[in-house]
Amino acid sequence: MKAPGFTGGTLDRADPVRHDPALLDAALADPAARLLVLDGLDPVLDDAGHLTWTGLDAAAGALLFLGFDSGVPCFASALPPGHPVPPGRSPALFAMLDRFAPADAANYAAARSLVDWHGRHGFCANCGTATAIFRAGWARKCPHCGAEHFPRVDPVVIMLAEIGDRVLLGRQPPWPPGRYSALAGFLEVGESIEEAVAREIHEEAGVRVRDIRYVASQPWPFPSSLMVACIGVAEDDALTIDTHELEDARWFTREEVRLAMARDPAAPFGAPPPYAIAHTLLGAWMEGA
Repeated sequence: MKAPGFTGGTLDRADPVRHDPALLDAALADPAARLLVLDGLDPVLDDAGHLTWTGLDAAAGALLFLGFDSGVPCFASALPPGHPVPPGRSPALFAMLDRFAPADAANYAAARSLVDWHGRHGFCANCGTATAIFRAGWARKCPHCGAEHFPRVDPVVIMLAEIGDRVLLGRQPPWPPGRYSALAGFLEVGESIEEAVAREIHEEAGVRVRDIRYVASQPWPFPSSLMVACIGVAEDDALTIDTHELEDARWFTREEVRLAMARDPAAPFGAPPPYAIAHTLLGAWMEGA
């Protein structure tokens, strides 16, 4: 199975550095230390699709320790105080996602999510006081009540329902014309992964599933989700589509999926892009996962 996009990073996150100010000072003083170049939250890539790095003196905000890459300390810069967090994903970023070198995409995912989190969580959720960065950028602490806050990860289930040699896919209005993909939704409190998969498929398409199996996971840095990919066996193929969530949903055969994944002009739909875990999930289903 092909590894999902945004996985396979090369950073050693070096947890001891987060807890030892002397180790952090040594990393900051290393003349080889480097800073990830970002345009807001977007990466800056070279012609080979690799991330661009520069010296620490170019930082506009507080330095966030990402880890070591081949022994070299790597940092990102928090957004300057008062700087608005860029909303969503820019058109420029969409144009770059297919160019990324795989390991660099994973390293960028960690940096982007961390920078985004600091930009959105400057105040204590417990008492409202402005918080301060600590643990080398992997937490914030409230000086008033002492509460510690850590970067959040929002779990999302993304799944296929299968029946015989067919698989259920849906589409949403903002997607490119003809694209169909796996159904997805946020895991809710008090819910297992399997329960969330069953609920979301039934809510969006009216299909009951059983025998749910895990396939893979993917960090999705827009802003900080963890995609959990699964497949379930449908009890029947009757569809009741929730038009608030989906524009359409259909059953496709394995051969139709094969054509779409190969980008064959004869394919009845457009497959999700390779960097999306839905692409990995469809590939795994085709292989009998």
